[in-house]
Amino acid sequence: MFMKRITWNHHLTNVSGMALLSVCMGTGLLAGNADPPQESPAQAVENHTNASQKQESDNPDKRIFGVLPNFRSTSGENPFEPITRKQKFKIAEEDTFDWSAFVTAAGFAGLSQIQDQNPSFGSGIKGYAKRFGGGYADQAIGNMMTEGVLPSVLHQDPRYFEKEAGGKWSRTKYAVTRILITRSDSGAWRFNTSEVLGNSIAVAISNAYYPGTRDAGDNLEKLGIQLATDAFSNILKEFWPDIHRKIVPHHPPSEEPLATSGSQ
Repeated sequence: MFMKRITWNHHLTNVSGMALLSVCMGTGLLAGNADPPQESPAQAVENHTNASQKQESDNPDKRIFGVLPNFRSTSGENPFEPITRKQKFKIAEEDTFDWSAFVTAAGFAGLSQIQDQNPSFGSGIKGYAKRFGGGYADQAIGNMMTEGVLPSVLHQDPRYFEKEAGGKWSRTKYAVTRILITRSDSGAWRFNTSEVLGNSIAVAISNAYYPGTRDAGDNLEKLGIQLATDAFSNILKEFWPDIHRKIVPHHPPSEEPLATSGSQ
């Protein structure tokens, strides 16, 4: 809706004033009937994907057992739609700064303390704090590399596409192999360079704050643990919708009676 203010010239005649008013009204009608600006195809895709992600973020399926984040899962049965670089970093940000990431880091730090892993960190509160910082850094760097940085550079999709159909073994095999296979921005299946290289970079960076585990064997072990963790995470993502449907019964919305023609 456009508002226009017309400043009248008191020296104009009544006829001129009416003519000017008619022109302004005609212009306003033309402006009101003009077609709204068309959004670009890229903007349309981003707006549609943003709306889909907003709807998914409100879905209880986005937290496994109400705790573990499941923000990057999507149905593989839906038509493929690429996401933008901004949306890839949004996924990485959600996984990195979600409250559950700090809880997970705290749990692994406690386990590491009990087992006296990285003895150079020492014991007590100081040792626990170092282990907590290292555990959280592992998650943060790994998430940013595998879900944000490398998918943007390599044009790969960081989302997990649920198989949904098939037997349990078939779906488990599919979930595990997604650490090696992912989709490109065109929708084609490709080797998951973002996952493997991203975690390798994260392991290499971790040598800066894990002074006692810097040899090749230790680094390969840490990479294997991270890939195995992500594979197990994919299994949870694959079967969580089935588990959720069993533990949370679905009640179809009740239908409202149609209003009669005489109702107000």
